[in-house]
Amino acid sequence: MKIVFMGTPDFAVPPLHALIEAGYEVAAVVTQPDKPKGRGKTLLPTPVKEEALMHEIPVYQPQKVRNNQEFLETLKEINPDIIIVAAFGQIIPKEVLDLPKYGCINIHASLLPKYRGAAPIQQAVIDGEKESGVTIMQMGEGLDTGDMISKIIIPLAPEETGGSLFGKLAQAGAELLIKTLPSIEQGTAERVKQPEESPTPYASMITKQMGLMDFSKSAEELERLVRGLNPWPSAYTFINGKTLKVWKCRVSDKQTDAAPGTVFLTDKEGIHAACGKGSLILTEVQLEGKKRMETEAFLRGYHIENGIVFTDHKE
Repeated sequence: MKIVFMGTPDFAVPPLHALIEAGYEVAAVVTQPDKPKGRGKTLLPTPVKEEALMHEIPVYQPQKVRNNQEFLETLKEINPDIIIVAAFGQIIPKEVLDLPKYGCINIHASLLPKYRGAAPIQQAVIDGEKESGVTIMQMGEGLDTGDMISKIIIPLAPEETGGSLFGKLAQAGAELLIKTLPSIEQGTAERVKQPEESPTPYASMITKQMGLMDFSKSAEELERLVRGLNPWPSAYTFINGKTLKVWKCRVSDKQTDAAPGTVFLTDKEGIHAACGKGSLILTEVQLEGKKRMETEAFLRGYHIENGIVFTDHKE
């Protein structure tokens, strides 16, 4: 079974590695172009490219795969039996989907039809889901609407972050892929159609703005936002005109009549802030230009008066 693998970030590395370990013929890897990183704007390869080069697999990095005749001709020459897609980062056109014998399959990090879209992992944590997982589906022209071939369910831990779930699902996706491929090759894979409507809103790409904490929301909602957006882009608020990233927090049982966003207590536990419903204890924070630290240590070097209010903008 000749495979072309299309993927870009860390999430796609375990499935590629699993294919190589299982002895599959990965004829080529397609990934996004190298991106400039850091102050020196050094061009850095994608995690998938690094993995491919370690195993001497040819790598292709088209700027775009749509309306790209040269790329299409390259694929035709390789003549794969199947194309496996994992967080590639571009929409795959019909002429590519139709090319391989077994079509294209996608490793999607949710239990479809829930959480179609670019950021299903973070969104599951933000929404307070008790479980997530991975679905392998046959790709069609719709966005994550293709027939489902296999699934694996992963329970979410109470302290689950976007980052920790990302790691779990990447590994689960790799295992599911290796279990699923033989049934595709033998023609015994059962495909289940998805309903047209998803029970959850489309999980749009995460932006930095999504991390802004709105203290009029409940403490439970904000605690989930902090976990879901850890490590990137992280939740944040503003204090005395400076950005304060919130890395960890927990819902408090302390009651207060203070207005949402008001700090009503600072103690060894952390910074206690009023919310629209309940209150929140910030336990690990990072002030603009400073290191990330536990709140107890932060408060030793930074005095916060009771009654100060977190804002949604720099003053």
